[in-house]
Amino acid sequence: MRAVIAVAGLGSRFYPVAKTINKCMLPVLDQPVLAYAVADCLAAGVREIAIVTAAGESGRQVRHYLTEDHALRDYFASRGWQAKYEPLAHLHDQADFVFIEQPRDTHRYGTALPAILAADFVTGHDFFLIAGDDLLLRDDGGSDLADLAAARTAAATPGALAAATVPGHDAHRYGILQPRTCPRGHQLLDELLEKPTEYQQTTAYINISRTLLPGDAITYFEKLTPAANGEYQATDAILAFARDHDVLIHPVTGRYFDCGNPAGWLAANNAAAHTQGLTTQSLNP
Repeated sequence: MRAVIAVAGLGSRFYPVAKTINKCMLPVLDQPVLAYAVADCLAAGVREIAIVTAAGESGRQVRHYLTEDHALRDYFASRGWQAKYEPLAHLHDQADFVFIEQPRDTHRYGTALPAILAADFVTGHDFFLIAGDDLLLRDDGGSDLADLAAARTAAATPGALAAATVPGHDAHRYGILQPRTCPRGHQLLDELLEKPTEYQQTTAYINISRTLLPGDAITYFEKLTPAANGEYQATDAILAFARDHDVLIHPVTGRYFDCGNPAGWLAANNAAAHTQGLTTQSLNP
C-alpha cells in the first residue's frame, strides 16, 4: 500500500501565525501533527508516502522535516543526543517520501485535489488518503490505519472509511456517514449527510478524512465537477465510488481531534499530555 497525505491547506483559522507555520507542523507535545499521521502509516506497513504540500514557505517546512539531514544527524550523534534525533531518524529510515506541490489555483480548490495530483503515484496500488491536520490518539500503542486495512480485508470490500463516533445531538456539526448494512452484517457507506439539522439516532459516524481505496478509484476523483460551494470535494468522489463498489465504514479506536482549528489542536495537546502523565510543572526544567 501507499499513502497520500494532504497538507496544502492555508490554515486560515490559525492566521496570522499560519502565514509562516504550516498548521500540520504545529506541535502536539514534541512532534508536529503531521508526524502522528506518518507514524500511523508506518504502523500500517506503508513505506511509500506522497506528501501534497502548498507552494512557498509552508511547503518548504514540511519537506525539510521529512528529508534526512545527515550533517545534523551526525552532529547529534557526536554530542550523544541520538535519543533526541531518534523520532526523526525513524521516519527517514522507514519510509520514502515523494513531495507533490499543489498550485495555489483559484479555479480549482478542495480536498479532492491532492488525490488528483497524486494520480501517477497511486495508480496500480491500494492507497490511504489522509488529511495531515486530523489526529487520532491511542493509549494502547495501536494503529487505526492498520486496523482499517485489516477490517477492509476481513470484510472483503474494495474500499474502507475510518469513522469517529459522536453523540447524535452533535451531528449538526459534522459530515455524517450514513451506513447501510450488507447481508454479511458489515456497515457500508450509503450516503453523506452534510451537517444535518435533524438527526434522530443516538450516535453518528463522522468523516475524519482517512480512506483506503484501490488505485483505480482515482478515476472517480478525476471525473469530479465542482460542488455547490465551488470546491472539488474528496467525499463526492468517494460517494461516487461507493455507488459502484462496497466501501466499509470502520469505527476507529483512537480519540479524534481536528487540529485544523485552534480548539481541536489545544484539546489534542491536553489529551497527549494527560496520556503521558505530563503537567506544566513536569515540563519545566
